[in-house]
Amino acid sequence: MNWQQVFLLEGKVQHYDWGGYEYLPQLLGLANQAQQPYAELWMGTHPRGESMAWKNDHPIPLSELLESRPDWLGEGVVAQFGPKLPYLFKVLDVRQMLSIQVHPNKAQAESGFLRENQAGVSLSASHRNFKDDNHKPEVMVALTAFWLLHGFRHESEIARLIEEVPEFGPLKPYFARKDIFELYKGVMEMPQAGVDAILEPLDNRLRPLAEGGALRKEQPEFWAARAFEQLMPEGKAYDRGVFSIFLLNLVRLQPGQGIFQGAGVPHAYLEGVNVELMANSDNVFRGGLTTKHIDVPALLAHLNFEAVTPRILEGERLSAAEWAYYTPAPDFQLNKIRLSAGEFYQARVSDGPEILIVIEGAVNPVGCQAFTRGQAFFVPAGHVYALHGMEDSLIFKALVPSLH
Repeated sequence: MNWQQVFLLEGKVQHYDWGGYEYLPQLLGLANQAQQPYAELWMGTHPRGESMAWKNDHPIPLSELLESRPDWLGEGVVAQFGPKLPYLFKVLDVRQMLSIQVHPNKAQAESGFLRENQAGVSLSASHRNFKDDNHKPEVMVALTAFWLLHGFRHESEIARLIEEVPEFGPLKPYFARKDIFELYKGVMEMPQAGVDAILEPLDNRLRPLAEGGALRKEQPEFWAARAFEQLMPEGKAYDRGVFSIFLLNLVRLQPGQGIFQGAGVPHAYLEGVNVELMANSDNVFRGGLTTKHIDVPALLAHLNFEAVTPRILEGERLSAAEWAYYTPAPDFQLNKIRLSAGEFYQARVSDGPEILIVIEGAVNPVGCQAFTRGQAFFVPAGHVYALHGMEDSLIFKALVPSLH
């Protein structure tokens, strides 16, 4: 094999405040003496964090490489998604909880993007809702124990929590008809004084319990106390996103388990490290636990208020070494590869481009240079390759589902 059929890919680190200090620097072999937060590693062509591909010992933006060789995207991918990489691949280290958020479907994204363009709203405006015309379904797989919120709890659970949390008495009228939409609309449109009147006594009750180690991560109260501590310094107005911690399903994933976030499903990452694969989009509506723009009417218009039973993805075994985390999204598929030292993995020929990242160990694509922990590489559509495990290795692969 000509090694230039496989290209070293240098991802882009995002230093968001909620990121951790150790996992990504250690993965990438970087010193973090300044103790910067390393939140996300992006692998793809997104303009806010484009990867560099190394071709003939020179770095070139991945989008430029693909513009020069559109055949490397694959005919089917270009026909369905246009001449661009349809997904964005990430590794996340969540030290502090992220905002409550939801994403639009494709039709909503196209109409919303056009509407804001026609209204003359700048793409860089802080109040802009639609940054592009694409949907943003996501799949993630945990690398450590991972905590998140996912979808609304069932009505009976919400009713129980409203009864059990003494400070939530004022919410009972909003849920008199057991209607999740009415309840969520009520808390999102509640005057700030009403929010503070409920959350301040909740904060006062939970804070000493948290400091005394009396709360467990399996309880929404644990995460509410953490939100009060991390996101709401004394004297600052209370964030109504705390209500969502009680209204959404609290999910714990073990390493190797995954979950899919479809359009309209509210979710928030709370703690842990994962790999994440999504459609190439930046469209997000936020519902709290953030200082960023919140547009309540837009949020309510794009939310799915159906109760959800979280579906944990264990990965479907394709071979002795490979598992696939299947989702309904046509834009992407996330696979996991485990190789023992000396073991070979023969990849299936893909209709579209692939990006692989070595999370543990080291692999040698046969006939190519070796790739070690933290290194990613790009494989053009239609190229045949095999991996040789130089030591026990864990690799994640982003690809486009079969178009046949």
